[in-house]
Amino acid sequence: MNVTPQQVLDRLAGVLSPGGVALTVADVLSEIAVNGDKVFFSINVEAPEIKVWEEVRANAEAAVRAIPGVSVAMVALTAERKPDSTTPSLSSRSEQGIPHVSTRRSTQNSASASPMARQADIPGVAAIIAVASGKGGVGKSTTALNLALGLRDLGLRVGLLDADIYGPSIPRLTGIREKPQLTDDKKIVPIGRFGLAIMSVGFLIEEESAMIWRGPMVASAIRQMLRDVAWGQLDVLVVDMPPGTGDAQLTLAQNVPLKGAVIISTPQDLSLIDARRGLAMFRKVNVPVFGIIENMSFFQCPHCGGRSDIFGHGGARHEAERLGVPFLGEIPLHMSIRETSDSGYPVVESQPEGPHAAIYRAIAETIRDRLHDAVAVAR
Repeated sequence: MNVTPQQVLDRLAGVLSPGGVALTVADVLSEIAVNGDKVFFSINVEAPEIKVWEEVRANAEAAVRAIPGVSVAMVALTAERKPDSTTPSLSSRSEQGIPHVSTRRSTQNSASASPMARQADIPGVAAIIAVASGKGGVGKSTTALNLALGLRDLGLRVGLLDADIYGPSIPRLTGIREKPQLTDDKKIVPIGRFGLAIMSVGFLIEEESAMIWRGPMVASAIRQMLRDVAWGQLDVLVVDMPPGTGDAQLTLAQNVPLKGAVIISTPQDLSLIDARRGLAMFRKVNVPVFGIIENMSFFQCPHCGGRSDIFGHGGARHEAERLGVPFLGEIPLHMSIRETSDSGYPVVESQPEGPHAAIYRAIAETIRDRLHDAVAVAR
C-alpha cells in the first residue's frame, strides 16, 4: 500500500514543537513529498531556535519511519533568517555527532567557528575525492564511473556516491534497477555492481520524478548519503558531484575531509569559464585540485578512425597550465563510450582491453598516486 501525505501528517500531529504545539499546527512544515515508500519534507524555523528544534526534527523523522510502508524518511531542519538579520545561517542535521553548519561569522574564536572545523571522517573510508564540473553536459558522471572502475582495476576497494541530487545519472550508467536494502540499524546498504559499492538518490526515486528541493534539503540528502550508508571498508570513495558551485559542493567540503577534486571540462571556452569557477571554489575551501580532464576532447570516427576537433582542442590543457594545476588527460568523444554508457555497461568494464579503458586507467593511476599518503596502494 502506498503511503500518502495525509498519513504522514496524521503521524506528525503526535510530534510536539518545543512549545508543546503539534507540528501540524505550528506553521513550520514544508510540503510533504512522497515517492513510493520514501518521504521527504523540511521543518522551517528561525535561526536562533535551530538547536532546540533538532530533537523535534529527530522525533519527526522517527515517527515517519515508523509508518508501515515507509523505508526512508528524509527530514531537513532549515533556518530562515529574519528580514533585519545580517547573519544568514544554513542548518543541517546533527545526527551521529554532526553539528549544524552556520555561515554566521563570530569575532571571537573564529577558527573554531569555521565550517571546515566540523569535518569528520566516514568510518571505514580511507579517502574521499570529488569529481566535479562547472556546468552540466560535459560527461562528468560517465567519467566518474569509469575512473572509479579504473581505480578498482588498480587493486583498490572503491565506492561511488552519486551526489547529483537533481539529475542522478549513475543508475542508468550502471544499469541498476533494484532498490537498496536497510541494515538493522537503518543504514542504507550500497548496491554492489562491477566490484564497486554504489549509492545514488536515483535508487530511491523513480527515474522520471522531478526533484524540486530547496538548498537545505539538498544538503540534508547529501549528508544522509555520506553518513547513513553502510559503506564498509573502502580505500577511496569517488563522489560524482552535481554541476556548479552551490549547496551540494559546500556541504561535501564542510562535512568530510576531501583528499582532492578532479575537474571535468570540454575544450571550448564556455566550459572552461565554468571549470575555472569550480577550481576556485575548491581552492577557497582548501581542497586540493588533483587536475583537469578534457572530456570530449576530439571526435574519433568509429569507422575510419579519423579525428575531428568538434569543440576545439587543447583548451583544458592550456587552462590547467595557466592555473598551475596538473592536466590529467584527454578523453575522446567516441561512439563506444556513449553506447556502453547508455547500455549500463561502462567501457572500462565492457571493453577492458580497449584504448578508451586504457585512458581512464592511466588517469586513475595518476589519481591513485596523488592519494598515496591516504590509501594503502601497495598491498
